[in-house]
Parts: sequence; C-alpha cells; structure tokens
Amino acid sequence: MMKSQRHLAILDLIERQEVETQEAMADALREMGIQVTQATVSRDIKELKLIKSLSASGRYRYALPSGSSRSIGDRLHRMLQESMLSVSSSESLVVIKTLSGSANVAAEALDGLGWAEVLGTLAGDNTILLVARSASEAPEVVRRLRELMR
Repeated sequence: MMKSQRHLAILDLIERQEVETQEAMADALREMGIQVTQATVSRDIKELKLIKSLSASGRYRYALPSGSSRSIGDRLHRMLQESMLSVSSSESLVVIKTLSGSANVAAEALDGLGWAEVLGTLAGDNTILLVARSASEAPEVVRRLRELMR
C-alpha cells in the first residue's frame, strides 16, 4: 500500500473514532486490512503532524492541529490524485477506478468534499460508484474529478 493511501486511511480513522495510542491506531488500520507496524504508524503521525488533543470524553486522542485544514486539504487532494486511475460516466452514474485497496478511503475523501451535485458514493476495493443528482450534472462531476486527478 502506498504511503499516501495509508495517510488518507489514518485521517479518515481519526475523524471517525477516538484513537488514543499508536498501537490502537495500528490495530485499527490492521482491521481495515492495512498491514503496519507501530514504527510505521509513528512515522505517519509525525508526517501528518497529528497532535494529542483532549476529547469530549476527557481522554486524549490523535487529532489534526487546529488551523490545519488548508494543509490537510492539500494532502487529501494529493492522496486522491495518487489513488484515482480513471473516471467515466453513464447517465447520472460516475465510475471511478482506483488503486487496489484505496477506493473506500478515496470515497470517504470525495464525500468530504461536499459537492452539491453528488448524492453519494459506494466503494468496493478498487472502484467507486458515485451517483450524481442528475444526468445533466454528471459531466460537471466528471470534469471536476478529472481536474483532481491532475
């Protein structure tokens, strides 16, 4: 698995659940089918510049530093760019081919973009089915996705 795919998975993971330790993060990644060591997770945490933050439950968890949305947006863009291989459409359906094992995380990142033209996504291992609101909006979605791939 490429480092960028693993980083995207980590960002998705810390957004969805409270991860307190590097070992807990490694375990969660393994449950997602991503084989990692604690040393790899430690390097990833440093590269992503994650911090320990007090959660609502009063426990410390890994999180993004406040004010990091721009750099994280750039990172997500780069990760999407590296994982998407092709985009095609038929009517209001858009099919996105990705590197093997990266479709789930890429679909989560695409959902996070909040495009009004997109009803939702469904991901397999290396394919994302994106449903546009209408057949007339699908070409714009395809154009924007291809722009992300550049």
